[in-house]
Amino acid sequence: MPVDLLDRKLVFVTGKGGVGKSTVSAALAMLAARRGKRVLLGEVDAKGNLADFFECGTTTFEEREIQPNLFAMSMNTEESLKEYLSLQLKIPLLARIGPLARTFDFVANAAPGVKEILTIGKFVFEVRQGTYDLVVVDAVATGHIVGQLTAPESINELVQVGRVRNQTEWMVKILHDAATTGLVIVTTPEEMPVNETSELVDRLEATTPVDLAAIVVNRVLPELFGRSEEALFETLAEPAGVAALTDAVNGPVQPVLDAARLAVELRRSRAEHLAVLRERIDDRAPLMYLPYLFARSHGLRATHQLADRLGEELGY
Repeated sequence: MPVDLLDRKLVFVTGKGGVGKSTVSAALAMLAARRGKRVLLGEVDAKGNLADFFECGTTTFEEREIQPNLFAMSMNTEESLKEYLSLQLKIPLLARIGPLARTFDFVANAAPGVKEILTIGKFVFEVRQGTYDLVVVDAVATGHIVGQLTAPESINELVQVGRVRNQTEWMVKILHDAATTGLVIVTTPEEMPVNETSELVDRLEATTPVDLAAIVVNRVLPELFGRSEEALFETLAEPAGVAALTDAVNGPVQPVLDAARLAVELRRSRAEHLAVLRERIDDRAPLMYLPYLFARSHGLRATHQLADRLGEELGY
């Protein structure tokens, strides 16, 4: 049986740019916090827009409580390096971290995977410490997530002994434990996001044992009219029908009819992409659906609304 999404300790959320990856991360964290879990929501790219979803102040590397049970932070690799040196290597010279950080940047650029270790290691370390019941990571986009998830294993293969080897070993164990860690892919019912999602699923299976926990299809349009209502709709759209409706409402109705037709066409074209996604994914991961919000997509109210719908999809 698949592990319940909120029963895991670490969930990475990825997706093609613009599909609502951060929106789903915020909604998932909100849902878990409302269900009594102590949650850390981390933003990897540090754009600072987590504040938009909760209408709170800008987040920093130091986590702070922004909602009951919900803490948030934004990744900063230099701050992560400071924390690592302080906690793991017992180096107290934090005031002199600047030159060391510049040296680290040089090494990181020469050795791919080092920066990823600092980023992903922060969240895995929080899981190891047990400070939070659930850590939700608003992770990098689909084109980079595999490299980030496999960074500890890559370093582990290169370094056979010593402190670095010991550090990456426990990271790999946490990441590869399906009961602890899962990946959520966010997509929309459109051609490019669906293609990118199916390609990522194939890459994940081929390159990493990190468990694919779910695929969330965001911005699913409601069905306004069924096919049985098409004949009536077409009749109303005829000149005589438009004239009668205009007289009845004492105002223009053609823009409304055009908008309704467009909504139906969009819904049906997107349904085709959903069918393609279901066929390609088969039973490799559960699919969950979130509606298109015909309102402000950011803000605390929208986050609560999507958390409600996500809860319904999870059967809560």
